[in-house]
Amino acid sequence: MRRLAALDPADAPEKSRALLEDIIERRGSVGDMVATMAHSPALLQGYLDFSRAMKRIKLPRAVSEKVSLAVQEWIGCGYCLQAHARAARAAGLSESDIALARQGTSTDAREAALIGVAVRVLAEPSSITDEDVAELRAHGWSDRVIAEIVGLVALNLLTGAFNLLVGLEPAEKAA
Repeated sequence: MRRLAALDPADAPEKSRALLEDIIERRGSVGDMVATMAHSPALLQGYLDFSRAMKRIKLPRAVSEKVSLAVQEWIGCGYCLQAHARAARAAGLSESDIALARQGTSTDAREAALIGVAVRVLAEPSSITDEDVAELRAHGWSDRVIAEIVGLVALNLLTGAFNLLVGLEPAEKAA
C-alpha cells in the first residue's frame, strides 16, 4: 500500500521543486522514487549527490548490479530488485547470474567473496575481520573497491528502506 504520494514539481517544497525541474529538463521525467523523495529536500539532494558519486566507483557495472541484487534481496525491496534485475540484464548478466546474485553469491570466487562481504556490511558489519579484508585483497580487489563497497551498500539501503517505508511496489512481481 502506498503511504506517501509522489509529488509533481509544482506541489514540492521549493528546493525539491528546483531539483525535480532540473532532472526533468535533463532526462524528460523523474522516477516514482525520486518524485516521492521530493517530500524532503534534504533527502532528495542527499540521494542525488550520493547516487551521482557512486556512479564513479571502480567496480565493473555487472559486479555492482550483483552486489545490489544481493543487498536488495536481503532488504526485501521488490521495487529495487526489479530495477536492479533490469539493470543487470542490460549489463549482460544471465538469469542464472541474477539468481545467484540474489542468493548472495556468484560462480566467480572473486565476485562471490566481494558479494558476501557486501551482505555482511549490511547485515552484520561488526563481524567483518582483518581476514575478510585480506581475502578480498587476495582476490585482487583494491582498497578503493573495498572502501567503495560500503558506499554501494549504503546507497542500496537508502533506496530499499525508503521504498519499503513509503510503500513503493513494483508494477509486477520482481524477477
